[in-house]
Amino acid sequence: MTLAKGHAFLMIPGPTNVPDEVLRAMHRPAVDIYDGPLLDITASCLADLKKVFRTTGETFIYASNGHGGWEAALTNTLSRGDKVLVLDCGLFARAWGEMAKKIGLEVEILPGSWRQAVDPQALQSRLAADRAHEIKAVMTVQVDTASGVANDVEALGQAIRATGHPALFMADTIASLGCMPFEMDAWGVDVALTGAQKGLMTPPGLAFVAANERALAAHQTANLKTLYWDWTFRQGSEHYQKYCGTPPEHLLYAFRQALDMLFEEGLEAAHLRHRLLAGATRAAVARWAEGGALEFNVLKDEERSNSVTVALTPGIDAKVLKSFCEKTCGVTIGGTIGEIGGSGIRIGHMGHVNAPMVIGALGAIEMGLSVLGVKHGKGGVQAATDYLTAALSR
Repeated sequence: MTLAKGHAFLMIPGPTNVPDEVLRAMHRPAVDIYDGPLLDITASCLADLKKVFRTTGETFIYASNGHGGWEAALTNTLSRGDKVLVLDCGLFARAWGEMAKKIGLEVEILPGSWRQAVDPQALQSRLAADRAHEIKAVMTVQVDTASGVANDVEALGQAIRATGHPALFMADTIASLGCMPFEMDAWGVDVALTGAQKGLMTPPGLAFVAANERALAAHQTANLKTLYWDWTFRQGSEHYQKYCGTPPEHLLYAFRQALDMLFEEGLEAAHLRHRLLAGATRAAVARWAEGGALEFNVLKDEERSNSVTVALTPGIDAKVLKSFCEKTCGVTIGGTIGEIGGSGIRIGHMGHVNAPMVIGALGAIEMGLSVLGVKHGKGGVQAATDYLTAALSR
């Protein structure tokens, strides 16, 4: 038997649901890339990215995924042989470091855990010990979608400044921008990057980078620069230089519409929506965990992200539960990856998502736990609705 007919729910941690308005925005002819409305779209997107990143620095748009944003951040500011410090907390934190190593940087990993956020004191101690200032950049993710960890970027920035260390501070906000607060300038972040396909509600294919004055100064002496990623070239007078070639026109139409929707809702309102939906999801998982078949991957509630919840499933084969949700209910949830691959589920709740979608996804999971005979705490969906009811009644 299947109950999957009807509107399918995509509840993975990216790519996320693309709003109908954003899809419709792409349904138009190509236009001139040297003159006309596309120039205005580029200018408005670059300006509005500053509002989303909360920076007065320069912004750049790349036809790439988030990994391209990683490479742009590194190659524009660093030189071959420079040492970078990677703050470990999951698969994507490490992967950015692996990219740095591939392009000729010396990589040091600050030991961490997939089950907890980076310790600002550990970062401060390591930088204080680097009296020769060999470390040229500190690299972190605000949210690691593999582990579900949310790092306190503000506290990490404070730790760097407390030592007086001159290292650049780089932050990946791919799974957090638009979903939770990020204050690039106020938190002392020198380079920030994100992708279009998560909280920014746009199809995959665009990466965005923001750079402050310190990063732009480092750019002048960096020797890893290549033409495609080069900030200097992209600040040239010709419009095509903003993209190092033909602009990704239709993705830009989509992104412009997504930005309009985000600003219409309001950044603070979007952050609150994500916080409430994440809280509801965690309330359900906490209830299910009472039966022993599930447990949170991230141990402390305050270190769990508001964009994805990662639950380990020692009491069941996670692939079986995932398959039930998709084939029987039409709800697609994520599986765990990396060192916890195959041992749990990832529930995405970011971007274009609302309470009925989250409650529906939680209902499919709870039904699956029951149908599959998994011992779990009953009433997870009720706990989620109770959480939202209490939040909305204040």
